[in-house]
Amino acid sequence: MDVHRARFVLYPASAISALAFSRKSDSGYNGPLPSLKLAVGRANGNVEIWNPQRGLWVQEAVFLGNGTNIDGLAWTQDPDEKDGAGQLIPGQQRLFSIASSASVTEWDLAAGRPKRQSTGNFSEVWCLAAQPRGIQHQDSKEEVQSQDLIAGCGDGTLVLLSTSDNDLQFKRFLARVAGKKARCMCITYQNRDRVVAGFADSMIRIYDTRNGSMLRAMSLGVQCLPNGDIVSGDSNGEVKFWDGKTYSMLQRIAGHDSDCLDLVASNDGRTVVSGSINGKITIFKQTNNDNGRKQWSKIAHRRVHSGEVKAMAGFDSKAMSMVVSGGGDAVPMVTPLREYGKENMRALPTLPQSPPVASAAKARLLVSWWEKSVFIWRLTKHTGDSAPDDQQSPRKLVARINLDTKTSIRCASISADGKLLAAGTNEEVKLFQLQKRAESETLGVRKLSLPTTLAKSGAHLLKFSDNGKWLAAISPESEVHVARIASVPDRPKQLHVLSRVVELDRPHRTLDRTALKDFDSTITQLAFAADGSVLVASDRAGYLDSWVLEGHEDATALAIDIAEKQSQKGSSDAGSDSDSSSDSSDDDDSTPIFYGQHWTDNPAGHLLPKLEAQPLVLTFRPQRAPDSKNGLVNGNPGVHTTRSNPHAHSHELPHDQHRLFVMTSKHQMFELDVLGGRLSDWSRKNPSSALPQHFAQIRDRVMGAVWDVSETKERLWVYGSSFVYMLNVGGDLVDKKHAQTLIKKRRKPKGGDEHGDARKRQRLESGAGGKIQETEREAGSRGVVKRYEGGVVTKLELNGRDTKRGDNTEDDDDDDDDIADTHLDRIESEGDNTVETNGDVEGQQRDRRWWCTFKYRSILGMVPLEGDPSDVDKPLEVVIVERPLWDVKTASSQD
Repeated sequence: MDVHRARFVLYPASAISALAFSRKSDSGYNGPLPSLKLAVGRANGNVEIWNPQRGLWVQEAVFLGNGTNIDGLAWTQDPDEKDGAGQLIPGQQRLFSIASSASVTEWDLAAGRPKRQSTGNFSEVWCLAAQPRGIQHQDSKEEVQSQDLIAGCGDGTLVLLSTSDNDLQFKRFLARVAGKKARCMCITYQNRDRVVAGFADSMIRIYDTRNGSMLRAMSLGVQCLPNGDIVSGDSNGEVKFWDGKTYSMLQRIAGHDSDCLDLVASNDGRTVVSGSINGKITIFKQTNNDNGRKQWSKIAHRRVHSGEVKAMAGFDSKAMSMVVSGGGDAVPMVTPLREYGKENMRALPTLPQSPPVASAAKARLLVSWWEKSVFIWRLTKHTGDSAPDDQQSPRKLVARINLDTKTSIRCASISADGKLLAAGTNEEVKLFQLQKRAESETLGVRKLSLPTTLAKSGAHLLKFSDNGKWLAAISPESEVHVARIASVPDRPKQLHVLSRVVELDRPHRTLDRTALKDFDSTITQLAFAADGSVLVASDRAGYLDSWVLEGHEDATALAIDIAEKQSQKGSSDAGSDSDSSSDSSDDDDSTPIFYGQHWTDNPAGHLLPKLEAQPLVLTFRPQRAPDSKNGLVNGNPGVHTTRSNPHAHSHELPHDQHRLFVMTSKHQMFELDVLGGRLSDWSRKNPSSALPQHFAQIRDRVMGAVWDVSETKERLWVYGSSFVYMLNVGGDLVDKKHAQTLIKKRRKPKGGDEHGDARKRQRLESGAGGKIQETEREAGSRGVVKRYEGGVVTKLELNGRDTKRGDNTEDDDDDDDDIADTHLDRIESEGDNTVETNGDVEGQQRDRRWWCTFKYRSILGMVPLEGDPSDVDKPLEVVIVERPLWDVKTASSQD
């Protein structure tokens, strides 16, 4: 594989300014537990939604903001209800944010944009907290009230906001503090009826929300423990513990050398984590002293961020126990809470899960988008082993498109031949035709008009078919629209969009009752088959929706014909072409036909299985020999218009087998025969358990995939933010001798799935990094010490065992890249289970079943390029866009 390493793509990182888990623990719920999510607010106004997945972290969504810093985040959940049969209906989870303004914003989790803002006349909001959720007792007939929000303002005002009736309304002013330093800096609930607030005058005040009375004032971030005790941090770095009943100080500890900015407590109230302005976190634990009295002790501190710790959030349950912190270095850092010192910390990827890059492989164009701009580069070809001309740049920016929109670009797509580019925001979709200028290497950009239905609907996913004739768009509400693109009749080089847009219906399903119903049903992936005759979409719940294109293209037919579904009566405008005034296909009684073809539901779509997790990769296996029947000029013989049937059209389904490769957020692998509604033969022989064990150990999730298919090979290259992995899908991933053994080892356990080994590992970990080896533990907690004597390093274990490493062994600390490279060399040398060889190196490369590298970091995206079509033996050519953190920060400061 030939790789172009690109670090010129603009994508600055943004500091983390707020963090919030959707719940703090598993306690307090009568019915099934709602899904656990982490909201990450950034300084550019974006909000990210992460799913911990028992340690297999994946970024599920990015909500684009308006550029204003997110200062605070809070989750609520509406009260549960019961249906007529007495079954519990979970209340829906809701997300709120503040951003240096005099209002609180609620986000539409399904559409990924602001839903509403709070009412009321108050000053700029500095902090926000949600009331603890009420618990419905079985013997109680009293209804549980919805959770209120408490907002602390810059003028010292505390404001109560109501979230009842699926709304966000001003309720009343709780209190107002006068003085020059009256600003409310931090706020939290002690219980449902008491609020604890810290102010700029270094005072902590406790208020009763029922009557607004101040119960106590104490001197100063603030956090309440489950038993009611209060923990506070101040600008001197001291952490103070207060009695929750008498509000007297129990203990003070010098936790930091600088300001203490945030605090997080465990669910049992026996562990507290604090973050400071110098990037360090400190762990405090409650123990019993010699007299049997409980006291707090500082047990560890560690620098986890290069800048200040601006925000922290914690989750503590039986299965997972962790603290997530973030700051100016833009890295979400996961620290084990209950298992601190026994498990590693983990840095989550700073780049988006959905790559903001694409390519027009045939035109050798690389496209990226950021904020309101689209950048298009052309990459030069390298001929053989000859060095490129020193005066010729390996890349050239051939076009830059600045959109005149209110919001940032959410998605973009370019056709394979590089002639069309589409970009979508939350409010509109824009389409451009790209043409090479005769006098220069730059591209001319011409805006194309779109039907109003598509242009004003907005989009969070856009996709061109490989032949460039269809554009599919997914609106923020997950409506599926498809538009037909054709040449202008009298100007063949100019393209236009036919005026009729098809809205494809998603099947009605009985969905699971979850607290994020609309969020889970949002479409996240979209894929066209290679011939453009099949379209598949997937959502976060794991459902697959599919549609097929019936009939064959007939260039002599009407550009747009309308067939009535219920009656075959003709109409005066049924034969309208691209100049028709109608631009919507919302009428369910009509079927738009484009050049003899029309979209319909896949007859076998209901047979496709529901996946256990959200698909992250959705791509059709390329066909080596496309069916020539689909390329007929008039592909619908025998279909004739009659007086009784003036809109006759073909109902012939696409030919050949369309195999869809899917990889989920749990790294489960499937290949589906879409038209057959079943697993393909290859997938039956190669279940997810056939994936290499090394692949199952990678914690970063896949972001995308690139096919490498020729007459001699079929390979799939998948990649994540830190790895590139090759799977040889032209044959079986394991040989017959090991296939049955491997399947037996990873047989589905009780109550689990076929990833038994992975699940077992997850049950033993808290959601952060993996277990720390005894020899790698921090000072004070290691089980081994080392002694150097006479050129020999001896390990002295605390249990009395010794181990000699050898005369020439040195105890040095290699950097991460050296470790990764060493591990890669070991992977490549494993010939028993990974390669079949015919005795030469070339044979090993050809028959290798899988291969991996951690050489590229951090990967923003990987896209293919095409060279000379006649050179069938030419290796795959890709562009890997890298944005290392040090590069990102440099670009951010310059831009």
